[in-house]
Amino acid sequence: MSTMFQANPLPAPVIEPGTEPYFDAAREGKLMVKYCKSCSKPHFYPRTLCPFCFGETEWKQAKGTGTIYSFSFMPKATPNPYCIAYVTLDEGVTMMTQIADCDLATVKIGQKVSVVFKPTTAEGAPVPMFKPI
Repeated sequence: MSTMFQANPLPAPVIEPGTEPYFDAAREGKLMVKYCKSCSKPHFYPRTLCPFCFGETEWKQAKGTGTIYSFSFMPKATPNPYCIAYVTLDEGVTMMTQIADCDLATVKIGQKVSVVFKPTTAEGAPVPMFKPI
């Protein structure tokens, strides 16, 4: 049975100190990931200090592509069905997100996806979601 994605109203994200570059880039359609200046490892969610070596971090643009690691399809959610997922970016970090712009009943673990940015309420910054490639 087909269940096409329909956007649910999304609250505007709370922009904490230090996350401004992430949401400014989202407004430009870019997905950013934090990298350590010392050990060069990427990490998500964004932190001021590297979780691996406690080094300083910097923002770098991600490719915006990845693979579905895990998901949960909510066919009877209100007001519209949705699919939450963990997506492992090509950079190696995994982020929680939603799958969009497809028949949600066809989502599969291991499926290749690319980022899309969906608007939020109250003119807040858009949030990254992913769609199958």
